[in-house]
Amino acid sequence: MARNDGVDRVTARNVNLADGKIANVQRHNEREKESYVNSDIVTEMTPFNVHFKKPNDTYENIFNKMLEEKIISTRGLKPDANKYGELIFDVNSAYFYNHGGYEFAKKFYEDAYKAAIKIVGGEEYILSAVMHADERNKAMSEALGQDVYHYHLHVVYIPVVEKEILWSKRCKEESLRGTVKERIMQVSSSKKWISKPAVDENDDPILQKNGKPVLKKSYSVLQDDFYEYMRKAG
Repeated sequence: MARNDGVDRVTARNVNLADGKIANVQRHNEREKESYVNSDIVTEMTPFNVHFKKPNDTYENIFNKMLEEKIISTRGLKPDANKYGELIFDVNSAYFYNHGGYEFAKKFYEDAYKAAIKIVGGEEYILSAVMHADERNKAMSEALGQDVYHYHLHVVYIPVVEKEILWSKRCKEESLRGTVKERIMQVSSSKKWISKPAVDENDDPILQKNGKPVLKKSYSVLQDDFYEYMRKAG
């Protein structure tokens, strides 16, 4: 949860998820549990949670259906690899309290969801996007003498990158060898979140003393991309 120390903060973070964790993430995000360890979750407020994209099946079943329909591919993926990702967008509770509360939060996270679509690479790869409005901020509630809720957004998605499959050197048709045979959307967390070269204000690469490019960690790229989109959204 974002801190409440008088400074407004927005964070965007990514969590990589393997098969063994995705079911529990779904139960938490979709509020399918009978009880929660987090005592701040007020189930009477759960109907106020907002889905910007509601899953029509389990996350795993949607993934498998997309695999069957060849929308995505797990070619070359290890059995224990991370097949899912979760973007979590979080802002300190005071920011929303001071700017209109629940309605303002809905508009903010609607724009955040649009940013997530661009970050992920397409809405078709998003399994679920839900704003939680049912988690009470205990400290602020006690300080103000009224219930204050901590609004945040969970976006569960499939990390994909476009990959070209080439005809091999053994192809009988010599003219095809080395050319593109097909393009697939390959599931790959590591390739999705690879570090990128840093650039200056002129979009020129920033170089180290040895001439090699300075790389920006994928987490920094995510923060920058989200900040820039939300700045443009106003």
